[in-house]
Amino acid sequence: MADDIAAEALSTDSVPFADGYVGDPAVRDEWDSRYSERRQLWSGQPNGALVAEVADLPPGRVLDVGCGEGADAIWLARSGWDVTALEVSGVALARAAAHARDAGVEVRWVHAGLAEAALPPASFDLVSAQYPALLRTPGATAERALLDAVAPGGTLLLVHHAGMDERHPDQEGGFDPADYVWPSMVAALLGDDWRVEVDEERPRVVPEGGAGAHHADDVVLRARRLR
Repeated sequence: MADDIAAEALSTDSVPFADGYVGDPAVRDEWDSRYSERRQLWSGQPNGALVAEVADLPPGRVLDVGCGEGADAIWLARSGWDVTALEVSGVALARAAAHARDAGVEVRWVHAGLAEAALPPASFDLVSAQYPALLRTPGATAERALLDAVAPGGTLLLVHHAGMDERHPDQEGGFDPADYVWPSMVAALLGDDWRVEVDEERPRVVPEGGAGAHHADDVVLRARRLR
């Protein structure tokens, strides 16, 4: 059951989420540092592709992967979804939880990496990953964790910035596209128990302000698990 997800790491009262983290400490520390550099890293608005793709889905249980400061999770909760939000950064989760309290909505917060979160399989009607920074592993652990979390009849929605996977490694910033999971890698794992509903590049609905606003196009992968 979703209510049992990562019980020790799951709480609405564990701000600042410093204890009980499950995952690579180096990844947590890197993202805590990024969030600590600014009072607000993202726009505070839900991602446009999420809003568009979820419009025709009946609310159910949703996993928000890499929830950041909580804008998507809060929008989903306001829209009637039962939300579990996962994030590696305790700084981001503290902000997200505060925003959710201000908005008067309930969200379950999981301070963990996706691969380490021990999510119950096939438990979510929607798994949403909006521009996730998922590190690749030899066994495609993150990709399979995304797929495994989706319930039969449920939807996987994976959105990323178009062209990022083709960039040359950034020696100064340390970003190498080969280190990360991209939608094409997830799509390659979909078997005959999945139906791809959307797999396309489209203009991005860009929110005002926040990091990433310079990206103009999205890659959107939406797939339904048939059984």
